[in-house]
Amino acid sequence: MNKQERRQRIRYRIRKVISGTAERPRMSIFRSNKQIYVQFIDDVKGVTLAAVSSLDKAIDTTGKTNTEIAALVGAAAAQVATAKGITEVAFDRGGYLYHGRVKSLADAARKGGLKF
Repeated sequence: MNKQERRQRIRYRIRKVISGTAERPRMSIFRSNKQIYVQFIDDVKGVTLAAVSSLDKAIDTTGKTNTEIAALVGAAAAQVATAKGITEVAFDRGGYLYHGRVKSLADAARKGGLKF
């Protein structure tokens, strides 16, 4: 079993338990080698309510480490979510370990006012 297969198995295990609704959407994280993305998803309707990524123009990434960028994305995600009326989310780490960039993003989102 390689890395991708392992992550996919973990994702399936997480998704069996976690599901998003309109009141409590799923906060899904995807990280590539260079970027990090967050989506707020209503799984009942199958729609993305909001999305933020490190590619957004509002987020200044020059001269920052990946964990610092993840923290900026987490703060921006919290801001976008509260603007849309989202206060509680179901956190979906997407099969990644809760460590490094994922933890940094989650902590910043919590500090920004999201509850999960």
